Formats: sequence, structure tokens, C-alpha cells
Amino acid sequence: MGVGYDRLDRVALAKKRVTVCNVPDYGTAEIADHALSLALSLRRGVLLHHDRQRQPYVYPWMYIDTPLVSRIQQATFGILGLGRIGTAACLRAKAFGWNVLFYDPYLPNGVDKALGIERTKDITELFRRSTNLSIHCACTRETRGMIGWDLVKLMPRGSVLVNTARGEVLQLDAVERALREGILAGAGLDVLPEEPIPEHNVHPLIKAYREKEEWLLGRMVLTCHTAFYSPQSFVDIRVKSAQTMREVLIDGLQSNVITPDML
Repeated sequence: MGVGYDRLDRVALAKKRVTVCNVPDYGTAEIADHALSLALSLRRGVLLHHDRQRQPYVYPWMYIDTPLVSRIQQATFGILGLGRIGTAACLRAKAFGWNVLFYDPYLPNGVDKALGIERTKDITELFRRSTNLSIHCACTRETRGMIGWDLVKLMPRGSVLVNTARGEVLQLDAVERALREGILAGAGLDVLPEEPIPEHNVHPLIKAYREKEEWLLGRMVLTCHTAFYSPQSFVDIRVKSAQTMREVLIDGLQSNVITPDML
């Protein structure tokens, strides 16, 4: 029960005549809210002050001069993947005053006009222009490992990057390097390439975060693939799963059917 199907062997399941369906609409609002929460808590310095106002060393009671904190109105909020969740995140970002720019090669022309946002058909332009960027694309054969140093390095210095989609899409090496070099002022990650974190092979970025290394303090936040969660979304996923099974098995509909040839 869930949105993603990247870990299923759909070819083998099809040979066994097993129909694969997903539930694409149970946590849309929660994930969009979570993505904006990560972006705002970083961009307004909430996490930075939270860390600085605790022992062993308490920072002075004053503002902190940091690239993290910046006015969001009229800045560019980039969205990679404008599906259900990406659209919900877009509307929230727009309400806060961000100029929204998106990249999604699979959408028809005119979506930007309907939403009152800007579209680019060049992914490198999305990264070059986005001072805040939120990832909302699925993990497919095409997108796995897609966001590496070649794209992240294009972002304006002092940017914020958020991922609530799939961890396999974003390379942690690129995030670490961009944070160390100041290209990224902050990063909010709800998903990682390996989940749960393999304790025998913890990525250096995660290790630095856990050990509260000074260079990373207040600049990164991890949540545990929980952006989808609320008590209400847990009810939705069960109800919508049952509805989908009924529609496919009894009513003969093709509701949310995922075929082997889909990306």
C-alpha cells in the first residue's frame, strides 16, 4: 500500500498474472506540507537557532548572519516533478510569495498557465534559477541517481534543497559537497538512498549530522520517511487500497494499475 512501486519486480509479477496497483492520493497534503515545512524551517533559520540555543555553548540572543536566512517573497521556488504532490507543494509555495518554477517533461503544455506559475523544459535551468528546490519526482529507471553534482553545483550559492520524494533520486555525495562548499546553505531530507540507514555503512554526511559537527549545525534536517504520515492518512491508505482492489477485481476497472512497461 503506497505511492511508489520502484521496488517491485513488475515483470515477474506480470508473468504470475498478478495485477499491480498503487495508491497515489493518500498523503498528498501531508507530504506537500512537510516539504514546505522543511524549506521554511531552514530558510527562516528556525533549526539553526534551535541548535544554537542549547548547551554546551549557547549562542548570543541575537540574529545570526547566515546565507540560510533570506526573504522568501519573490525568490524562486523550484519544483522537480509536478504531479499531485508537486502541484500541492506549488500552491503552498505560491501562497507564501515564492515565484514558482517547475520542470516536468511529461506534462502537457498549458499546466503553467492554469496554475499561474513558470515552466522550464530544461532541467539545468531549474537548478540554475532555484534558490529553493523541492524534489517531487518518482524513482524510475530514468530518475534513479539523476540528481548528482553536475546538477546541484548549478544552484545559486546559499540555496536550500528539499527531498520528500525518493532517496534514490538524489546522490548524497553531491549534497555533502554542496553543503561544504556553500552552494547549499541547507538541506532537508525525508528520504535517503538506503532506508533504514545501514549502521555498518553510514554515509559521511549522515555521520556528520548525527555527531553535530560544527560545519553542519542547523543546516540540515532528517526526518524518517514520515512526510506522508498523519492519523488521517493512515485511514486513507487503507480505505483507498480496499476501494482500488474492489474496482479492479470486482468492477473490472483499471484503477491505479501499474504495468511492467511504465517507467
